Amino acid sequence: MSQAQDNEHWGYSRTESGGGQAVPQTRTARHRRIVDILNRQPVRSQSQLAKLLADDGLSVTQATLSRDLDELGAVKIRNTGGELIYAVPSEGGFRTPQAPLGESAKEERMRRLSGELLISAEASANLVVLRTPPGAAQFLASAIDQAELREILGTIAGDDTLMLISRDPAGGQALADHLLRLAQKEG
Repeated sequence: MSQAQDNEHWGYSRTESGGGQAVPQTRTARHRRIVDILNRQPVRSQSQLAKLLADDGLSVTQATLSRDLDELGAVKIRNTGGELIYAVPSEGGFRTPQAPLGESAKEERMRRLSGELLISAEASANLVVLRTPPGAAQFLASAIDQAELREILGTIAGDDTLMLISRDPAGGQALADHLLRLAQKEG
């Protein structure tokens, strides 16, 4: 089996612009790649974005790309040159002042991502350890951080594990239960 066939078999692609880096063919990896592209250069259309993703070895349909942009909260803004380009609020995007996501949108995003990414939650005292699929922990941590929940002091994320610190010295279990309830509402 060739390296390309092996990568395809295991759900990875090699990016040309990424120096031969293996990229998993997951929605989370695709979302991260879209955000990276939108941070790097102006993108005027979905077809342009699809071509840039294809250049990086990620082939997507227009329907998938449209759904991805919606899930990321992508909007079209006018850049300093007057062109309409895609930007991803709260995730980086083009550095033009724009309205932040409202509180309900931030909480909704956290709820949705918890439902999609949360595998388990375990508590001890004021700590909660969350497990996600590989590569998804930082994405979920970002959504939790942006929701600015009063009961969360902070988050630390690795590849597939997050640690949340509750403000309440004994609040870990209540926080874990809350996040698990959010995840179940999504499913």
